[in-house]
Amino acid sequence: MAQEIHSQYDSILILDFGSQYSHLITRRCRELNVYCEMLPCTQKIADLDWSPKGVILSGSPYSVYDDVAPRVDPAVFSMGVPVLGICYGLQEIAWNHGGSVDPHDHREYGHANVQVVKTGDAHMDALFEGLGSEATVWMSHGDQLSRLPNDFEVIGHTATAPYAAIAHKSKPFYGIQFHAEVTHTPCGPQLFENFIKVCGCRRDWTMETFIDKEVARIRELVGPRGRVIGAISGGVDSSVAARIMHEAIGERFHAVMVDNGVLRMDEAKQVHEMLSTHLGVNLTVVDASDLFLSRLADVEDPERKRKIIGNTFIEVFEKEAERLEAEAEAQEAAAAREGRAGETAGKYEFLLQGTLYPDVIESISFKGPSATIKTHHNVGGLLENMKLKLIEPLRELFKDEVRALGRLLGIPAHLVNRHPFPGPGLAIRILGPVTRPQVELLQKADKIYIEEIVRAGVYDEISQAFAVLLPVRAVGVQGDKRTYDQVIALRAAKTTDFMTATWYPFDYELLARISNRITNEVSGVNRVVLDVSSKPPATIEWL
Repeated sequence: MAQEIHSQYDSILILDFGSQYSHLITRRCRELNVYCEMLPCTQKIADLDWSPKGVILSGSPYSVYDDVAPRVDPAVFSMGVPVLGICYGLQEIAWNHGGSVDPHDHREYGHANVQVVKTGDAHMDALFEGLGSEATVWMSHGDQLSRLPNDFEVIGHTATAPYAAIAHKSKPFYGIQFHAEVTHTPCGPQLFENFIKVCGCRRDWTMETFIDKEVARIRELVGPRGRVIGAISGGVDSSVAARIMHEAIGERFHAVMVDNGVLRMDEAKQVHEMLSTHLGVNLTVVDASDLFLSRLADVEDPERKRKIIGNTFIEVFEKEAERLEAEAEAQEAAAAREGRAGETAGKYEFLLQGTLYPDVIESISFKGPSATIKTHHNVGGLLENMKLKLIEPLRELFKDEVRALGRLLGIPAHLVNRHPFPGPGLAIRILGPVTRPQVELLQKADKIYIEEIVRAGVYDEISQAFAVLLPVRAVGVQGDKRTYDQVIALRAAKTTDFMTATWYPFDYELLARISNRITNEVSGVNRVVLDVSSKPPATIEWL
């Protein structure tokens, strides 16, 4: 899909050197209506099948002078497009142009004031165009330039960083020591907008244009008679994906929801009503809970859970596709007998999934700078011999873009704003073996939790809220008797892109109500705790 997008939109390439902020660079460009894509810093330019209008080099936890430091392909600087280096990216530009980088005894972490240097040259001054003589920025570095690279000039400095911003005298190469992508740098959006102008990018990346182009792409890919089977969980992502697929090919799309035994309480029933009644999507619910739970028995490792669930999902989908294919063949045979050959749809060749861009990013294992955080079931858990070809219309989108897309497609607000639910379901919210009694216990606790935050009017203030069943037991007193029961953890995260997150500061009275209801109404639980971890260092899900 990426290649089609690059043929339709001007794009910026972001090379990731392992910074925790790299994804934010992508978001800032997208917010300015410019499509961009993040790839590992090891990407060889000769292997790209598209031509970026500009390149941004991210920060990194490494030092450029280390033997194991990640290196950019030098071909980046001969592409003839603008290059912006951020923090480590600035140092990498300098390293490639004869500059020097050394550890500094005065490290800068937090806010700093950059004094903007106006050179009088429109080319070099372009990055800070529209900004004043001083800008508040966010620094996070221990190394810095000790010698300016060849043919570069200083365009910004701080009291302790004489080369806080640099520009090449004749080429569109820029470097900044600070992190313009974080919200702590107020001038960041203006700086990215200026770089986009230097790149000459059309700012036409919007969900309105995406719908039309994606619908057209799907129709061309599937053809006039092809059929698509949809992997539907009932979450925002798969629901939006199903709606756009229905928009593209109508009744030739058949949604299938697999009840894997680890859904939320009454999930299958609610999803069937939601998609069929509200969205007009043809949906079949397949109960495969016994199969999933039998394969998950005694499995505690989260990666094994994800792989098992991902593989089993595909197996069930392929069996359902075969059944639907048999029905389709029977319809074609009947049409032929009646002299209506060619009027019916063809074979089921494609599988729809609601994969998002953060799923893709977190499943990439960079060579050197970082490692895989976790395998997403819909990215890294597919069968190698899978018969169906994937269609992932949301693969290049962030969560907020998907919600905007859903609203444009007419999906009701209460569905669009529904909190995400992972494909592996409650299996990755049960920290231990997955059994039917454990699932039922967590379903009840989670239902109470969501009911109470909805009743309190804070559901829409939270990006994702859920309960987790911990693999420990604690002593309690219930009904004047000693108990030795299980522990529920409550997670509530606030985020805009699901790449970084903070915990939601609940009102204590609300927490007390939730805790009291869970311990009173859920047999087998005598203790409730609150997760107050941010992402990073934690992830939003526990497994």
